[in-house]
Amino acid sequence: MSHDIVQEKVITALQGALQEAKRKGQLKVESVPTLTLDLPKRPEWGDLASTVAMSLAPSEQRAPYDVAQIILENIAQREMLFDRVEIVRPGFLNLTVKRNLWLEVLAEIEAQGPSYGRTTMGQGRRVLVEYVSANPTGPLHVGHGRGAAVGQAIAKLLLAAGYDVVQEYYINDAGRQMKLLGASVYARYQELLGQAATFPEDGYRGAYIEAVAAQVREREGTSLLNLPAEQAEQRCRELAYKDLLEKIGQDLRSFGIEFDAWFSEASLLASGGVEQVLADLRARDLLFEQDGAWWFRSSSFGDEKDRVVRKQEGDYTYLASDIAYHRDKLQRGYDLLIDVWGADHHGYIPRMEAVVQAYGYPKERLRVVLVQMVNLLRGGRKVEMSKRAGEFITMREVMDEVGADAAKFFFLMRRSDTHLDFDLELAKQQSAENPVYYVQYAHARIASLFRVAGERGLAVPKPTEADLSLLCDPDEFGLIRKLSAYPSVIQASAAALEPHRVTFYLQELASLLHTFYFKHRIMPSAVDQDVAEAAAFVKDAHATTTQREHVSPGLTGARLALMYAVRQVLRNGLGVLGISAPERM
Repeated sequence: MSHDIVQEKVITALQGALQEAKRKGQLKVESVPTLTLDLPKRPEWGDLASTVAMSLAPSEQRAPYDVAQIILENIAQREMLFDRVEIVRPGFLNLTVKRNLWLEVLAEIEAQGPSYGRTTMGQGRRVLVEYVSANPTGPLHVGHGRGAAVGQAIAKLLLAAGYDVVQEYYINDAGRQMKLLGASVYARYQELLGQAATFPEDGYRGAYIEAVAAQVREREGTSLLNLPAEQAEQRCRELAYKDLLEKIGQDLRSFGIEFDAWFSEASLLASGGVEQVLADLRARDLLFEQDGAWWFRSSSFGDEKDRVVRKQEGDYTYLASDIAYHRDKLQRGYDLLIDVWGADHHGYIPRMEAVVQAYGYPKERLRVVLVQMVNLLRGGRKVEMSKRAGEFITMREVMDEVGADAAKFFFLMRRSDTHLDFDLELAKQQSAENPVYYVQYAHARIASLFRVAGERGLAVPKPTEADLSLLCDPDEFGLIRKLSAYPSVIQASAAALEPHRVTFYLQELASLLHTFYFKHRIMPSAVDQDVAEAAAFVKDAHATTTQREHVSPGLTGARLALMYAVRQVLRNGLGVLGISAPERM
C-alpha cells in the first residue's frame, strides 16, 4: 500500500476523472502528472488539496481554473467520496472527504496491526546497508552511535518499504592503524612490566589501551619481552583486535543492533582479492603506473582526479581495499548498496561512484548517507572529553547515562547530514520537554488507560467492534487524519533514506494524543483523567479542558477504539526506529 487508504481513493478518483475528460475530448491529457495530495494550511479549506489542474494547464493551454472545473465535473461517485469540493483560484482543488472514509482508516489499522504502514515499494529488491564499520582500534564513540542509529533505522525503513535488506559491518582490520594499535599496546605492556618503552608518536592513548595491555600481561605474562619487537607487537595487535572487536559487538548489541554479516578487510588481502581486482582493472586500462605508484582512472567516471591505489613503497591505499570490497558487494547481486559514512568522507563519494561505474553499473547503484558530528551538552554546556577513551566520549557512556532508546531518538531527531546538539540532561528528563519521553509516554498513557478500563470492567473494543459513527469531534478527526498519513511517511522516509521524518511524525502524533487526552473525557467518569498531570504534556498552553463533557457508553467505546489505533501506530513507528514502546513509565 503506497499511500494511506483515503489518499489512495482520492487519487484514484482524480485519475478516473482525467481519463473520463480525455475520453470525452474535454482534455488532451498527453501525459498524466504524478498525482500528490497536500494538507491545506487551514482545516476550513478541506482535508486534502490537489494542484493537478495547475500542472496540466500549460500543456492544455487553458486556465488552471477551467481545467479544475472539468476535473470536478468528471469525478465519478463524487457524492459518495466528498462532502465538499471547492476550486480556489488559480486552480486549487480543495477536497473535504466523507467522514465514513476517514473512519475506515481505523479498521485498516486494526486489520494490518504491526504491518500497518508497510508498503511494497521495494518489490523485494535486495539491499545491503553497511554502517558503523569503525576501526577496531578503540571503543565506539558518540559519532559512531549516531551512525549506528541512522544505519539501523534506514535498514528497518527499507524492510518496511518492501526491500530485502542485509545489514553489514566492514571491519577495517588491516593497514597502518592496526600496526599502530599493536605498537601502542606493546608499549603500555612493557611499562606495566617496569620496562622502558617508546610510545609511538601517533599511537592510541586513553585508559582503554592500558586495560588491553593489562589483559595481554595477564594472558602472556612476561613472555613477549623475549620476542623480537615486531613479533611482540604483532601478538599485541592480535589480542587487542580480538578484545576491542568483541567490545564493539557488545556495545552494539546493548544498543539493540545485530548485524547480519561482519566482513573483514584483512580477509580480502589474505585471499588475494585486492590483487585480483587491481589486475582486472589494469587489464581494462583503468589502472596506470606513474612515478612508481599505481593509479585508478577515476576521472574517467566523474571524479575530479585520478587516485592512487598502490603507493611507491608497494603498500595499498584504503581505496584499493574499498574497490575490492565494493566489487565483492556488487558480485553478491545486490540491487542497491547503501553506505552510511561520517560527513568527513564527503570527498570520497565521487571515487566510490567511479568504482561502481568501472564495473559497469550506474552510479545510482551506490547511495551514501552522511552522518554529521554530535555535540554533547549537559544542561546547555559542552561535555568535556572522556577520561576512559582519552580523546572522545564513548557510545557506551552515553547509553549508560540516558538509555539506548533516548540515545537513538535523539540521534534520529535531525537530518543525519546536519550537526546535532545532544543534551544529556534533557534526554533524562521525564517531562514534555524530552521528545523521546513525550512520544513513549503517549504509548504508555494509552496502555494505562486500557488497564483502568479493564479494572472497571470495560472492554476495550477494536475499531470494528465499536460504533465509530459516534466520533464527530474535530480533535478525533485530527488524530485519524494523522494516523492515515503514517504509510506515506514511511514510504517517503524510505525513499529519501531520512529516518528523522519518522521522529517528527511521532512527535506530532504524540502531541495530538496528549492534547486530546487533556481536552476530552474518554470514559464515563474522571477516574482515568488527571488534569494537572495531563496539562504538563500539552504543547498548546491555551488548550481548554472539557473534562465535564458527557460521555455515553457508545462514545466511550468509539474513543477507546480510536486509542487502540493510536497505540498501534505509535508502536509501529517506534519499532521502525528501533525504539521500544513501553506499557508503563
